[in-house]
Amino acid sequence: MTALQAPEGKNYVVRPPVEPLETTFPLTYVWSYETQKDDVRALYEKAKREQWNATDQLSWHVEVDPEKENMPDMMLPIYGSHIWNRLTQKEILRLRHHGFAWILSQFLHGEQGALLATAQIALSVPSVDAKFYASTQVMDEARHVEVYERYLREKLELHYPVNLHLKQLLDQILSDARWDMKYLGMQILVEGLALAAFKYIHTFAAEPLIKELTHYIMRDEARHVAFGVLSLREFYAHGMSEKERRERQEFTYEACLLMRDRFLAKEVWENLGLPVEECAELALRSPSMQEFRKLLFSRIVPNIKRLGLLDSWLAEKFEQLGILRFQNEPADA
Repeated sequence: MTALQAPEGKNYVVRPPVEPLETTFPLTYVWSYETQKDDVRALYEKAKREQWNATDQLSWHVEVDPEKENMPDMMLPIYGSHIWNRLTQKEILRLRHHGFAWILSQFLHGEQGALLATAQIALSVPSVDAKFYASTQVMDEARHVEVYERYLREKLELHYPVNLHLKQLLDQILSDARWDMKYLGMQILVEGLALAAFKYIHTFAAEPLIKELTHYIMRDEARHVAFGVLSLREFYAHGMSEKERRERQEFTYEACLLMRDRFLAKEVWENLGLPVEECAELALRSPSMQEFRKLLFSRIVPNIKRLGLLDSWLAEKFEQLGILRFQNEPADA
């Protein structure tokens, strides 16, 4: 698989094969082994029943042409612009390939972040039911990393490094010592947005293997988001001061900004020799991409409201992002 190389100081960097991150968080023994949270224990039982083996259950024999319209061209952020209209057919084929590899690469890196964060949750959360469920999610996330890496290596033969905005958010989640912030950052925000993105891909993908792969991953991710809501709702209702609540609201807003900006795809424009800032501006301002990014938050906002974090302060911030309208959508959990 081709790994992109970039000069120092560009929009993406080549990271070493192993990159340490200094973290500090408590490890918690739980000596009461009986069930205390029936809903989380039921989710654990469901997770055990729904385990799947990607090696045997996915159609890896399917041939994939990376330059076909595997996803609708309109999903490309510069589609329909004056830059798009100047592209040759060969350049469009290359953009399809790189655009698809870029977005799947970010899913790959995000799944590794989820793997690490959930392992931390299993160590630190003060509930045996949550420890049990988190152990199944660690397995889920390892499987997701496995399948995205294999698809990128075997089918697209190309991958991109982690996006700087995504890396910043993952670092923040993984280095925070508070167990509930790992739930909020990963289970509610990152996984919630990913679930909406996966639904979009599953609905519109023309390539059968990615459609099948996404179906299985969506089933896992729905449980992960539910795990976050079930684990946090009681704690956020009774276990926080107003200062602590505002800290979590500010983190939520900042995380939403980072997740919005990660879809500007500056790495792709730079690698293909297109005007980076102009393409990023098109990605940020075009009506179709604005609507697409907003829809990605449709799985996040209802759950933030359900957790009791959506007060007037955060509602104003969400209104500025154009995503407050999702507050009354059904919550995943």
